Amino acid sequence: MARITDETFLHQDNAALIFSPLKFRHLEVKNRLFRSNLSGMFDEYNGYGGHTRLNWEEKFARGGVGCIISSYTPVAVRGRILIRYAMIDDDDKIPFWREIGKRVHGYDCRFIMQLSHSGRQQDMGGVENMFKKAQSSTSQKDYFHGILAQAMTVTEIREVVEQFAQGARRAKEAGLDGVELHGANGYLITQFLSSGINDRTDDYGGPVENRARFVLEIVRAIRREVGPDFHLQMKINGVDHNDWLYPWKKKGNTLEDTLTICKMLLDDGKGVDAFHISSGSTFPHPRNPPGDISTRALVRWYGGMLASGVRTRFNYAIFSNPVTGRLFRWLWRWRRGKVIEGINAGYSKYLRDEISKIDPSIKFLCTGGFQHAANIAGVIRDGSCDGVSIARPLIANNDLPQILRTANGPIRQKECTYCNKCLVNDLANPLGCYEVSRYDGDTFDEKWENLIKSVMSVFQPPLFR
Repeated sequence: MARITDETFLHQDNAALIFSPLKFRHLEVKNRLFRSNLSGMFDEYNGYGGHTRLNWEEKFARGGVGCIISSYTPVAVRGRILIRYAMIDDDDKIPFWREIGKRVHGYDCRFIMQLSHSGRQQDMGGVENMFKKAQSSTSQKDYFHGILAQAMTVTEIREVVEQFAQGARRAKEAGLDGVELHGANGYLITQFLSSGINDRTDDYGGPVENRARFVLEIVRAIRREVGPDFHLQMKINGVDHNDWLYPWKKKGNTLEDTLTICKMLLDDGKGVDAFHISSGSTFPHPRNPPGDISTRALVRWYGGMLASGVRTRFNYAIFSNPVTGRLFRWLWRWRRGKVIEGINAGYSKYLRDEISKIDPSIKFLCTGGFQHAANIAGVIRDGSCDGVSIARPLIANNDLPQILRTANGPIRQKECTYCNKCLVNDLANPLGCYEVSRYDGDTFDEKWENLIKSVMSVFQPPLFR
């Protein structure tokens, strides 16, 4: 008979917590594991969903996560972040998303659509946006890529608010389980919320209550369209860390600013049902996704960004130079700090503790490198959050939930290395794990062949046989 150890009991206790249901006000998820918003450029150029995305979403549902949060789904062509990402800008997109929901629900997995607008953080806006400045809260260009922006008029703000509301209506009509507003990581809602970005002098700028007006109007417009019982959550930065690249930039929102915004979005019980805590006012950012950055990989694939902003060629020169490339990598690691797994847990705990005093029914999700049962159960147990969202470790191990459930406990040999090669490859290649050391094989060529098989597996089964 196998000896039962304290470690076995502890792991069983962790697994029992991780795989217990999570009940929101109007939604129940079978476990505490959410696939965070991620995808590759798998769809049609015009924003119609592609067959490959069906395979992509289904494989994570099959792997055992309780809920999938879609990749950022643009509510308008003007707000697309990358080309060949499925949009929700028109009713004719509803049938595709209905099929997504059907596939995912077949595994008792929920599906939440992340409604998004790029604002000035428009990596590849496509030919439709070629001669247009990006919409934003400000006319100041994005300081990382140098993407040109134009401050939105009040009329344009109202139009975008309605685009979010209609996107939510379409998600509900498609039979999906809820929507998430992408209000973190530098996209349009962040551009209004952040004191480091928003320089407006009208009713949408200045004090935090004004900066939050845009997203509060979105929340109310969504509730008008979908009613009080459709799940609505908000992804938000705990802290902006807007000065990560240039120390003379404003730091952006503090934790207290974020708490004020969260309180506003409760809207007397008529607002959001949950918060999803991240950090970082740009994408990429050393804290999102936390890990390493390969300047060699950036040199190879950053070329796709060269036409997007006025600073991209300067960035490319930095990445290409052996001295400045090392300096950039050092800065990235230094700004990230030592913690990767659970990097945002402290922010989440503070916000959850405060919000629970007002409305204990509000749930909190936390993102940030989670992949070990002890750490996931730990942040749930100590009240930092009610569930975790996971991206890269699920790319590395689509069956991570099954691994976490086993009595072996921690992942040992095939864990995600946080190298972020998946991130930089997405600009030109199918999204997948590009860390060769994780694959089986006696030689580099054998490992690379297995890597390619894994990356290309999302195209199977094909549309036509």
